[in-house]
Amino acid sequence: MSRKHRIWYPGAMYHITSRGNRRSALFYDEMDRKAYLELLEEVRFYHPFHLHAYCLMTNHIHLQLETTTHHIKHIMKMLNSRYALHFNKRHHLVGHVFQGRYGAELIETKDYQLEVSRYIHLNPVEAEMVSLPEDYRWSSYRAYVIGEGNPHVRTKKILAYFSAPERENYQMFVEEGMAISKISMIYE
Repeated sequence: MSRKHRIWYPGAMYHITSRGNRRSALFYDEMDRKAYLELLEEVRFYHPFHLHAYCLMTNHIHLQLETTTHHIKHIMKMLNSRYALHFNKRHHLVGHVFQGRYGAELIETKDYQLEVSRYIHLNPVEAEMVSLPEDYRWSSYRAYVIGEGNPHVRTKKILAYFSAPERENYQMFVEEGMAISKISMIYE
């Protein structure tokens, strides 16, 4: 049985997820995370795209990625295969690094763009790795709220949905997600 073809068109935006094989770690240390981001830039050179948000967790990744002229399958094939080669070579391993096919949810509305951005930035908080999203070094959140230089991500599109002061209003939007999450835990 063949796989369902992914919907693609120039300018399509996706919430991309990839998980380590058998839920194992994709990143053992800081060097692995830096290598992933370097490879992301290499891939962007060959297959241009816009990255609006990202988070590199221990055993999975989240990317909010907008295509330009290349199909998402070409971008992700190159990124995941190059990272798998790096990871296996560096750690003297063989076999699959990623668990199955990457996930790619098409984002077609402004509200979904915002929700995906918030979800990605809150991932380390939800996983109880940090108390505040700005404390997690391996996401794009600090570029959004404090304007920290980050060559990998474009904040302009998402921040444009917020009135001035955009960064502060985006931070409030994300923190509302933390409050909603805490309330829902109380009622579970």
